[in-house]
Amino acid sequence: MILAPAEMRAEAGAPIVIIGGGACGLVAALAVREAGLDALVVERDRTPSGSTALSSGLVPAAGTTAQARQGIADDPAAFAADIVAKAGPGADPVGASRAAAAIGPALDWLERRHAIPFHVLDGFLYPGHRTHRMHAVPERTGAALMARLLAAADAAGVTILTEARAAALFAEHGRIHGLRIARPDGTMEDIEAGALILACNGFGGAPDLVRAHIPEAVDALWFGHPGNQGDALRWGQALGAATADLGAWQGHGNVAHPHGALITWALLMEGGIQVSAQGERFHNEHDGYSEAALRVLRQPGGTVWTVFDDRLHTLGLGFEDYRQAHDAGAIRTAPDLPALAANLGLTQDTLTATLAEAADLAARQGIDRFGRRFTAQALCPPYRAVRVTGALFHTQGGLVVDDTARVLGAGDAQFSNLFAGGGAARGVSGAGSDGYLSGNGLLTAIGYGRVAGYAAARGVMALEPAEE
Repeated sequence: MILAPAEMRAEAGAPIVIIGGGACGLVAALAVREAGLDALVVERDRTPSGSTALSSGLVPAAGTTAQARQGIADDPAAFAADIVAKAGPGADPVGASRAAAAIGPALDWLERRHAIPFHVLDGFLYPGHRTHRMHAVPERTGAALMARLLAAADAAGVTILTEARAAALFAEHGRIHGLRIARPDGTMEDIEAGALILACNGFGGAPDLVRAHIPEAVDALWFGHPGNQGDALRWGQALGAATADLGAWQGHGNVAHPHGALITWALLMEGGIQVSAQGERFHNEHDGYSEAALRVLRQPGGTVWTVFDDRLHTLGLGFEDYRQAHDAGAIRTAPDLPALAANLGLTQDTLTATLAEAADLAARQGIDRFGRRFTAQALCPPYRAVRVTGALFHTQGGLVVDDTARVLGAGDAQFSNLFAGGGAARGVSGAGSDGYLSGNGLLTAIGYGRVAGYAAARGVMALEPAEE
């Protein structure tokens, strides 16, 4: 809802108000504080978490201090080229270059100024990345990344207003004057803002918007944060903001069913396979986990089996999500192929033929009919398997922003003090689910968050009268 400024009855305010306390919002707040201004984060939940806490917490970046420590040669131009190549015909080269240029300095700054350590996962390559550039905190989880960002925000003096849902904006002639928040008890409060940063993610949790913009994902498991209600998109459209790529989304084709635990795609990159209820492979597992979501959902019953072995089970145990799936009993074990087929309810002859073909391809590093090259060693007993389904993780389309993360208007509309990042802003994944490059979500959350924080602070300080 957009209200006229004359209706605002603010008893409090801040130079910069940020809606959303996930990675984007907290990074933006840290940038605002570094610029010397107060930052107020408005968060709907009792404890900030957002989509970040649900993610694997891996952030792709190029040319970082962490890469240099590990002897990895990379640069933003190469990263941007990989983003564009994955996004395909719907790519936004300008946005890709902007994001790739912003994220490396952001991670280095978080490490240097806010004591958040990063290391690069170098055991395997994620789909679409030419080199190792997935950065993680030591715990290798999104929840741990959020905990470290919250600690940094607390140390920097960021004010976080929790259990405060942004219900409306006060705006006129392209300028945001403040917002109205709703408390759990139904009371309302108005807050004045010098500038506003939308860090409240996308619209994956809003069935009406998913149905309108991503109809193919309507039946997908929603695996994101419930706060993804499309508030930023609805406000932006009501204000006349430009939007783009609203049909873009990140899916995942390896979520344990019915346990709802994420199974790391590393199992498939390092030799695992996916088979249908008929015991047959049906796609190139190395294309990426996002496009795999629809491929999995289109199989009978919308579920398939991810098949691997003890070697890959050991690899999986290095990831918290996989350990949770294992502890929940999602991972099945079989000493040989007949036992595996019986355990999974598959035809033994078909499953045997499928694994035999995969073993032959691995032995000669061959390319199969789907275009996958088998470079890892063949699966061997004892076998492991997990039933998985396809899920919608978050949307990738949103409000169009410029190089300062300022929201751009459609047509003649202009915005002087409205910024957006993360899922609220247009991402860099092109038009659908196939263009998502691993880590694109946290890429724009952290990269654009820092850019938006600095730009909003500069704008507010430029309007303040000079001290006499």
